[in-house]
Amino acid sequence: MFPIIGFVILIVMVFGGFAITGGALGPVMEAIPHEMLIIGGAALGALVIGNSMKELKAIGGGLAKVFKGPRYKKQDYLDTIFLVSKLMKMLRTEGPIALEPHVEDPSSSAIFSEYPRLLADHTLIALIADTLRLVVVSSGTLDVHAVEEVMDNTIKTHHHEVQGPQTTLQGLADALPALGIVAAVLGVVKTMGAIDKPPAILGAMIGSALVGTFMGVLLAYGLVAPLAGRLQQVIDADAAIYHTVKQIIIASLHGHPQPLVIEAARSGIAHNNQPGFAEVFDGLRGR
Repeated sequence: MFPIIGFVILIVMVFGGFAITGGALGPVMEAIPHEMLIIGGAALGALVIGNSMKELKAIGGGLAKVFKGPRYKKQDYLDTIFLVSKLMKMLRTEGPIALEPHVEDPSSSAIFSEYPRLLADHTLIALIADTLRLVVVSSGTLDVHAVEEVMDNTIKTHHHEVQGPQTTLQGLADALPALGIVAAVLGVVKTMGAIDKPPAILGAMIGSALVGTFMGVLLAYGLVAPLAGRLQQVIDADAAIYHTVKQIIIASLHGHPQPLVIEAARSGIAHNNQPGFAEVFDGLRGR
């Protein structure tokens, strides 16, 4: 919703301000379709040149994230704390053999099935299950720092992958002013070919060419760059839940008391999604 509101404000303030100061919108509106054909076509071509089909499709998914916002809400963090804490408690009290069937097939696990929303998140479940499977097959002999390193690499790889659309959008934002200049230069070339025309016609042609520069800059810094920035915010916000998982697993493997483990994980969550102290510990006691 906010991106749409921001776009409306952008258009109204830019074009409205131009009209209020005495600018004639007619010539600008007449020039925009032709200039956008050049700028938009060049931008599309550059995207196709620089990306595979998979990456091009990911851009659509990235834009959807901008409008939907962060995926995980407060309840998701609370459920993640409950789920991972329950699995680590089983590992501690019943041993790796009892935990093994749950991490080998999470979809058939009674513990994982308590949290259907999390179970549908294959990346999150894979991080939990694969890490604990590593602990199970090693019979608890793995160095905790080695487990932490594996989790860090997994999280980093995932973060790099989901950041692809943001990088592409930022690159497009950086290129758009130059593509606007391309459109403007072509307009100037066209004007020079009509140098024998009356000043009024030449003025209109030069103005039309300058609209290309204007549109390139406006699209870059008024639309695409803010979209890339917002997408980065969403990606960073969604990444926090993976660090919550890591905090609980690593601290538990170090043998820290459960209250300290849980509070460290809870306190590391952003305030807008952070469950209350009583919510976490009352919930754990009831499970």
